[in-house]
Amino acid sequence: MIGPALLDRFGARGAAVLAAAAGIVRWAVAGMTTSVLALSIIQPLHGFTFALLHLAAMRIMQMLVPARLAATGQSVYAFGAGCSIAALTLLSGTLYAKFGGVAFLPMSILCALALPLAWYGFADKQHLAVNG
Repeated sequence: MIGPALLDRFGARGAAVLAAAAGIVRWAVAGMTTSVLALSIIQPLHGFTFALLHLAAMRIMQMLVPARLAATGQSVYAFGAGCSIAALTLLSGTLYAKFGGVAFLPMSILCALALPLAWYGFADKQHLAVNG
């Protein structure tokens, strides 16, 4: 219920940026503490880092992909996301085994690198209507 409201309020671009910013906070805190209280406070940010980004991507696909190719577009998106998640999970496990909780910090860095990609890679409907 919150995701669609945020998407309507901020647009796909703003939602993607919010997802990346939430990821920076979530992974940075997770990399710096083992406090159950702190970790329980940041855990709901997963809804922003994953679910809100997914909704933003679906909104962009809805605008860009013709309806007759919607299933193909979603399949390509799911394949790319699945491959990325699998590779990062493998890498994260290796880093965690070697460095412990500090291994979460590279995820925060990846989210920071995603900020400009979210801003420039996700267009809002108004932008697409004018420039598309």
